[in-house]
Amino acid sequence: MEPMFSPALHRQRHQFIIDFVKMKKPKKVLDLGCSECVLLKKLKFHREIELLVGVDIDGVQLKRKMHGLAPISTDYLQPSYDQLCIELYQGSVTQKDARLRGFDLVTSIELIEHLTLADVELFSEVVFGYLTPGAVIVSTPNSDFNPCLPGLVGFRHRDHKFEWSRAEFKSWAMKVCWQYGYVVELTGVGQAPPGQQEHVGFCSQVGVFHRLGGQEGYNMIDEDAEDVFSYTLLYSINYPSLHDNNILRRVLVSEVVYWVEQLKRRWIAEQTGNRDEAVSLCQAEGEGEECFGTSERHVDTGETQTACGAEIQTLVEHQEEEDGELFWTRSQPESDKRHRRVSVPLAVLWSCCPKVSTLSGSVSNLRLFLMDEPAVKLSQDSSAVLLNYQEQDHEDDEELHKDFEDSGYAEASQCPHSAEPEEDWGLNV
Repeated sequence: MEPMFSPALHRQRHQFIIDFVKMKKPKKVLDLGCSECVLLKKLKFHREIELLVGVDIDGVQLKRKMHGLAPISTDYLQPSYDQLCIELYQGSVTQKDARLRGFDLVTSIELIEHLTLADVELFSEVVFGYLTPGAVIVSTPNSDFNPCLPGLVGFRHRDHKFEWSRAEFKSWAMKVCWQYGYVVELTGVGQAPPGQQEHVGFCSQVGVFHRLGGQEGYNMIDEDAEDVFSYTLLYSINYPSLHDNNILRRVLVSEVVYWVEQLKRRWIAEQTGNRDEAVSLCQAEGEGEECFGTSERHVDTGETQTACGAEIQTLVEHQEEEDGELFWTRSQPESDKRHRRVSVPLAVLWSCCPKVSTLSGSVSNLRLFLMDEPAVKLSQDSSAVLLNYQEQDHEDDEELHKDFEDSGYAEASQCPHSAEPEEDWGLNV
């Protein structure tokens, strides 16, 4: 059957759901008969969904496929404010479970034909009468289309208990609407061969049900519903989100560490007259040469300057005294380079770095996030981030090199070494 359709029929069914999700943006989605979780794996990338749940009677299948729903590396490296929880339950669609009530969307893709007609009645009662979702999408084979399928004898699958014609599916759908307060739109996927669409319809017929009264209708029905918990929770995962303060702090600190280093490097380049490097740093941050020129003018005056397109105050150096107290100065003697540090005011950081300002919300919030953070050193009044002056690392390397030369190992390393020849294992065979 599949080669008749492009894309393949199962992909068209999934795309129908995805298009609905894009248009209606449901926050809570439940897939009944989720089987190998293929649809769920596609829906998890649509982050308007906050709760994504799958139900299937085959617990072994769910356990085998559930780990494919776990967050990937980029979800941890670049978390967003979107929240997503994914859950998988083992259970029958003919049984009630209060945890699945009130969803925005319930999908049932090629499921009901695997039920007996008596179980279809229970399915209708559970889904439409008890779960009362805002919308339900049901797809099932259209028996009117079967003559178009080459070599098909009987039903399309050996486990199918029935296959409805368009008239039979419409009759069931209208009965559901009348009993439980829904309206339905009948459509489908899988176009018929040219000239036969009107006669046989779609290969898979689809009913899109909408609850009358919207959420208010659910609230009215909800009052007398019993709380039943018949499903077994097999899998639950919460995706990383910036709504989690621990994750927010980690991402914010990472941004702060990166940007204070960038600002420090630019300031040092300006101080040392390295115009090309300063301009390249501006360009790397989305600014041009005008950024360099504006920030260069007031470095030594203490006046406000512009960098990264924002009004900032001059970065200054600071030295640690013997008693541990800190004081601010614009220059230090050459012999004190080891103790020099660069101060990046939080107001500068917040103004220059849009992501830092977005994550923190305000300078005061930024200060609170950083106060107890071991990866960031703040000034005594917590108004600035302190960084070691760039030249310290170079001086340490130079001293280590000098110590190495004085140790005598440098000369020894230039001498040829005699070593015993390696043993030829082949001679011992």
